[in-house]
Amino acid sequence: MFFNKIRTYNSIPIFFGLVFSFWVQAQKSAVDTTNSALGTILAKAKEIRYQNPDRAVGLLQEVHDQALVYGDTLLAVNALLEMPYIYGHQVNYAKSYDTLWHALFLADDIENEVLRATIYSHLGRLSSFFKRKDEAFDYLNTSLKIKKNLVEKGILEKSTLVEDYYLICATYRELNDPKMGKIYLDSCNTVIKDGVLPPTKIQYLDFERAFVLFKEDKNTEALAIMRNIEPWFIENRPSYLVLVYTYWGDILSALGRSNEGEQKYIEALEISSKYNSHIDFSPLIYERLSCLYLDMGNYKKAYENQTMAKTLDARFFDSRSENNRPLLEIKDQFRIEQERQQKIIQQQRLEQLEQADKISFLQRTILLVGIIFLIIVGLIYVQYLRSKHKAEKQMIRRNKELEIKKARELLELKNKELATSALQLVEKDELFGELKEKIKGNQGKVDETEINRFIKSISVSSVNNWQEFKLRFTDVNESFYQNLTQNYPQLTQSDHRICALIKLNLSSKDMARLLGISVESVHTTRYRLRKKMGLPRSANLEDFIAEL
Repeated sequence: MFFNKIRTYNSIPIFFGLVFSFWVQAQKSAVDTTNSALGTILAKAKEIRYQNPDRAVGLLQEVHDQALVYGDTLLAVNALLEMPYIYGHQVNYAKSYDTLWHALFLADDIENEVLRATIYSHLGRLSSFFKRKDEAFDYLNTSLKIKKNLVEKGILEKSTLVEDYYLICATYRELNDPKMGKIYLDSCNTVIKDGVLPPTKIQYLDFERAFVLFKEDKNTEALAIMRNIEPWFIENRPSYLVLVYTYWGDILSALGRSNEGEQKYIEALEISSKYNSHIDFSPLIYERLSCLYLDMGNYKKAYENQTMAKTLDARFFDSRSENNRPLLEIKDQFRIEQERQQKIIQQQRLEQLEQADKISFLQRTILLVGIIFLIIVGLIYVQYLRSKHKAEKQMIRRNKELEIKKARELLELKNKELATSALQLVEKDELFGELKEKIKGNQGKVDETEINRFIKSISVSSVNNWQEFKLRFTDVNESFYQNLTQNYPQLTQSDHRICALIKLNLSSKDMARLLGISVESVHTTRYRLRKKMGLPRSANLEDFIAEL
């Protein structure tokens, strides 16, 4: 019953443990299901971002909001980082800037250096579109520095540096500085030669290499690269063909193949319109078409394209335009907002720490009280078990003592019966002895043969009586003769008989009568028995034999 109670008590924490485990599993399953659903929405937004940019932005905003509700800041930031691509292709740089700074706040909050590096690289590219060279490279180099530090710590692979080298190279291309672009392009190739696969597709690096060759007047080699990478972009990134066809047109124009160059420029504008991509690049294309038409003598088209280029450039990049006027103010606004957010975060963290301290103190108090309670219960229970065990031992000891007492009383009773029986044998033998003497003295009246037969029967009866006595004595004192023979094998049957009579506590006189010898012979026999047993004079023979 005791062990059943223990199993019952043990089953209680096991039960609650299982319930808690099931609850945690259910919560984890719910979060996993939600994250899986949001991941599907994010993939859908990426799929339709060129065909339906507004719908894609809506889906990304939904992923961002839901991810924050479920505490998945990483997923929220990843959703935000997809928005600048869409805003950039729509030339909405103000929203791109806004989104990137919001993403940077979240990345700072979760202290994710990888995300911070990615966001700084986006901010650098965005700044380069406005020809803010120093600001652009400050952001890009910050991203590169963060990643190099992570590579040294073993958190990132060395291959991740290729992306930053590529972005810096592309920025120098847009700033028309092929010499510096080539340096960072060589850095990309160095990482690749080290046997590390770059995360950036090799076709993008080939595109940058074609630009550098074009600026080095190696137009034929540059043109071969353009033809080689075109199929990959058609299949994997058709929107990027806006840039490919634009620089392809530059190479053809430099080779004097104006008609082919014109065709590539037009294809670039068509791709931009079709995929709603790289719209900010269209002013450059119109400007190139204007220069091409001017060289061809088509002044009307040259004027039209030049006008279009100026109009679009003013719309997209003039800081005085309605679209981009807030952009120069955003940085200060976000700096102020960042400081405010940091103060709020610090206050929230302070409150969280205070709350955590209170909860921790309460938990420690509850734990301490629980431990003390369990110790008290345990001590009480142990004391109860000890008392119960002690009572059981006392009861067992009393029962055993009672059984021993009863056995002794029974043994004494039976020994008394044996002593009485032995005395009766003595009286019987004395009677038979007297009768035998009388018969021997009656010479003339009894047949001698009959007298001898009667005397013999009396002797046999006496022997049988002793045998019967020995059997009854052995039955009462079961181990007596066994212990006597085992400890003192030199004793004779007569010695055994004397020991049995001493065990029955018979006097020397009764023993003499029973054995048919004198009292002096009994004393002599007892003396010899003590000598055979090796008992000292101080030892009591009766007590010694009684213990056998």
